[in-house]
Amino acid sequence: MSRKPAPAQSGQRSRAELTFEKPQLMAQLFGEFDKNLLLIENRLGVYITARGNRVGLEGTAESVAAARDVLHGLYNRIVRGEIIDTGLIEAVIAMSAEPTLDGIISADAAAPPSIMIRTRKKTIVPRTVAQAHYMRELTRHDIIFALGPAGTGKTYIAVAQAVSQLITGSVQRLILSRPAVEAGEKLGFLPGDMKEKVDPYLRPLYDALNDCLPAEQVERRIASGEIEIAPIAFMRGRTLADAFIILDEAQNTTPAQMKMFLTRFGENSRMVVCGDPNQTDLPGGVGASGVADAVRRLANIEGLSICRFGAGDVVRHPIVGRIVEAYEGQDA
Repeated sequence: MSRKPAPAQSGQRSRAELTFEKPQLMAQLFGEFDKNLLLIENRLGVYITARGNRVGLEGTAESVAAARDVLHGLYNRIVRGEIIDTGLIEAVIAMSAEPTLDGIISADAAAPPSIMIRTRKKTIVPRTVAQAHYMRELTRHDIIFALGPAGTGKTYIAVAQAVSQLITGSVQRLILSRPAVEAGEKLGFLPGDMKEKVDPYLRPLYDALNDCLPAEQVERRIASGEIEIAPIAFMRGRTLADAFIILDEAQNTTPAQMKMFLTRFGENSRMVVCGDPNQTDLPGGVGASGVADAVRRLANIEGLSICRFGAGDVVRHPIVGRIVEAYEGQDA
């Protein structure tokens, strides 16, 4: 591989050479037509040359050090059987600047990451600094508010943690809920029974479940009542003990609904409230979003944690993060 060197940057120039033990993994590390190396070059301002299982780096001392950590981190993930894609590369590049996450980025390939969630179908590891903090908080606090734009993994990670605890027996039930609010369009009267009417609103929760558990287990656990997926209105009058409870799209609750939901909390339970305060679909005249009202009132409550995500934490296609930034900038 040989390309025109990246533009010179300020700072002392530095060089480094990396040698990887398994040449057969280089195709995955470099990507088709070296697209992974090109992405790292463009993001970090470093010049990369590759020959066989050797990689040369040239640039400022800072960019060379960052590229070295990113390449080692990606290689170790490949050794552990993970799939490398653009989103993962962007995430590892972002995390390379966070010294407290060195164990996640460049840990020994033979050792598992220090932060992970194991489910029947996959093992989830953090892709951003905010996700790593969120995954830690899910094991430490009784009630967690996860706030930020779509695509940051708020609900997905919460479902994975809930499934993990259900599998290990630390909770007896998994309860997933969403407000049944139309997202900017009137759907009219839907045909079918109650389940058929509300299922379209709850489909993202089913999708996350099916990513963590085999389909037959999801169906069996729903039939037995171990997993319950229902609109928030179905929570009224209940006490939810020995359960992992997740409220998705919480920005579409009213303050009264949010108070009702939070007070369902019972013994040996954990509750996660996910939402994007900047994307409410509540009809005009309803007033403030329940999640914004709750965060204002409960910020200093012991046992409660608030995790915030930004556009930089979006783990979908990189353009999604840029779209979020553009909208948030205009709104501000």
